Amino acid sequence: MAGEIPDLHAQERAGTGKGAARASRRAHMVPGIVFGGDKDPLPIEIPYNALIKRLRAGRFKSTLFNLKVDGHEDVRVICRDVQRDVVKDLPTHFDLMRLRRTSKINLFIPVEFLNEEAAPGIKKGGVLTVVRPEVELVVTAGDIPEKLTVDLTGLNIGDTVTISSITLPQGTKPTIDRDFVIANISAPSGLKSSGDDEEGEGEEADASAEDSAEA
Repeated sequence: MAGEIPDLHAQERAGTGKGAARASRRAHMVPGIVFGGDKDPLPIEIPYNALIKRLRAGRFKSTLFNLKVDGHEDVRVICRDVQRDVVKDLPTHFDLMRLRRTSKINLFIPVEFLNEEAAPGIKKGGVLTVVRPEVELVVTAGDIPEKLTVDLTGLNIGDTVTISSITLPQGTKPTIDRDFVIANISAPSGLKSSGDDEEGEGEEADASAEDSAEA
């Protein structure tokens, strides 16, 4: 299971409809609704500043939350929509969906790299370049992996780690349908520069030889 499922605090909203929503906004709250899970929809509201902070942090619509509402049991939810003002682009309403343990959702899972000391390429001064520190996966809500692991043992300079080289937890799959790059081990900048210089010197020598031959 994922190590940390963030809490999302909200309060039950009195009434539904446009009038109640406007009253919520006047109180500097953003109205929302929780639906699904074989239960009645629950009107809620979140302080405007708290929701703005979540939205600015990114991936609000692909993060699994533990919703806490006073007087109700905690429930796992994921955002399905955030409506915004067409002029100011500020949130005016949001929809949260309750999840069953068998629900399939898209989440970003962090990648951990192991055994750098056992990678010959890194021992030679190579640099581990992480292209994707997180990977978006389709996962089951009741069995979310905490992280993906990449074993760097035996990797040399020039080697690449792709998604196909990672053993994914059962029941999960990438949202991207191709073998994309996770990381690679590149040559150190000094070695690259040295190689470029040697190549340049070789070209100059060839040019000098050609000039002598023409003379």
